[in-house]
Amino acid sequence: MLLSAERISINFGSRQLLENVNFYLNEGDKTGIIGINGTGKSTFLKVLAGITEPDAGTISRNPNVQVSFLPQNPVMDDSATVLEQVFLHFSPEFRALNEYEAKSMLNRLGLPDFDQKVGTLSGGQRKRVALAAALLHPADVLVLDEPTNHLDAEMTAWLEDWLRRFKGGLVMVTHDRYFLERVVNHITELSRGKLYHYEANYSKYLELKAQRAEMAEASERKRQSILRVEREWILRGCKARTTKSKERIQRYEALLGQDAPETDDTVQLAAASSRLGKKIIELKDVTKGFDGRTLVDHFSYNLLRNDRIGIVGRNGAGKSTLLHLIAGELTPDSGSVDMGTTVKVGHFSQEGRELNLDQRVYDFIHDIADEVRTDEGTFTANQMMERFLFPSDLQSVPIGRLSGGERRRLYLLSVLMSAPNVLLLDEPTNDLDVTTLSILEDYLQGFPGPILVVSHDRFLLDKLAESIFEVRDGRVLRYTGNWSDWQAKRREEEAPAKAEKPKAAAERPRERKLKFSYKEQLEFETIDGELAELERQVAECAEAQGRCGSDYVKLQELQAKQAELEAKLEEKTERWVYLTELKEKIDAQNG
Repeated sequence: MLLSAERISINFGSRQLLENVNFYLNEGDKTGIIGINGTGKSTFLKVLAGITEPDAGTISRNPNVQVSFLPQNPVMDDSATVLEQVFLHFSPEFRALNEYEAKSMLNRLGLPDFDQKVGTLSGGQRKRVALAAALLHPADVLVLDEPTNHLDAEMTAWLEDWLRRFKGGLVMVTHDRYFLERVVNHITELSRGKLYHYEANYSKYLELKAQRAEMAEASERKRQSILRVEREWILRGCKARTTKSKERIQRYEALLGQDAPETDDTVQLAAASSRLGKKIIELKDVTKGFDGRTLVDHFSYNLLRNDRIGIVGRNGAGKSTLLHLIAGELTPDSGSVDMGTTVKVGHFSQEGRELNLDQRVYDFIHDIADEVRTDEGTFTANQMMERFLFPSDLQSVPIGRLSGGERRRLYLLSVLMSAPNVLLLDEPTNDLDVTTLSILEDYLQGFPGPILVVSHDRFLLDKLAESIFEVRDGRVLRYTGNWSDWQAKRREEEAPAKAEKPKAAAERPRERKLKFSYKEQLEFETIDGELAELERQVAECAEAQGRCGSDYVKLQELQAKQAELEAKLEEKTERWVYLTELKEKIDAQNG
């Protein structure tokens, strides 16, 4: 056992975050912590990492166990360089031994300027510097709070692979459901001050949680049935004279005193929107750059009513700039953005609105609108706040007292309160809990206007997007399909370049005579059939996905299987290229 937490209780003001809970981490355990925003997930991680002391209970660690912690909002030295910050708490000897690995990791995380001052970095860049420092720390236990926030698709895929290969114990809070599916083998749910443990990944957790809920409901139905029978017996005028009668009454009172199963409140979203005319937003030959670098170059597009567009690309490529141009918040250097008269844009930006931390939650929402009309009826601002899990006691507190996830949820509510008919969403899933994400996705699918979403959340883009715009080197490249479709097409585009690598190796001059080994000869004779079989399996997997309908767990399984098959196909193709070229050289050598 690497770490244990026993009988832990944590109070936060008037809120009981954890009450008499236990948690254990063994070697090889990779645990995802999930729960609704504001339930205390980040506080619990700080307790496990030894940053915060619990109000009650004990934390035990093997004295030889090293713990590395990535906080949600890391504190940094603004005067340090990026590289100095990574090694801030390490000895000069450790830096000398690990500087190459640190630079390689920073490059992977989109931070190639090692001498840049931390004070000049964006919030996302700072989080990536802290992530590099946490991963570089020689640790037996990694405690990570939202490690995928501010990572693009390539960085997320790299981190996923890194954590899968990590041999120690892992505890992380994450909303990335592909991470929860592919990396973790335990899920711990924090709900109403209690911890519920599941030895499962995400899809298995959903199945087990549904079973637990069904069992609790069945038990409650049985309790109510027994109570009804016993209540009728008592009302008939039973006399508590015999021992049996007394025991029966005691059993009835015990059953009556039991609590009904509790369920978490969930966000209730309704599609509030304004009327949208025929003309929406048209971009004509738009170009925009900063500091001599062109981010969007001669881009034209006419936004359609039913568009569901995912925008992807490396960090800094210009994805947010594109959204600001579409929203009319940035003026293009050349070209034009023509917006229809009925268009009402709801722009959920990555940086968010500048929230006044001293302002009350109630006042912030009432300043936007007193009521909003939806398909489900008209709701007052107070009712909308309650639907977004801001009960009356939370409505009266300053925004500064909310958790990071609760502030993000409040910002989302402020966007929807304006009843937009065009949604532009920039990293909407950052800091939102898994349950809220699922509800948000269902809301977006029913939204009556166009949606453009910048996101690294692969699950969201697979579920929502019908086309992908990739921002790359100033160009906006268009692909039909969701995130997985885009990934497959990108691999096809890169395949010729990868196939050249074995060729370069095969063409090196060799002094010895070229010939197949016995194993290579057998492989050459069978590889065509193996390639054909892999191609057939990939095609079958793709067809099966089209038949999944709304079964997203099955869809996720098939997408994971397809990715695995495509990786094998790519590897086998490279091997085929090598063997074929070697065969040609052998034939040429032998005349």
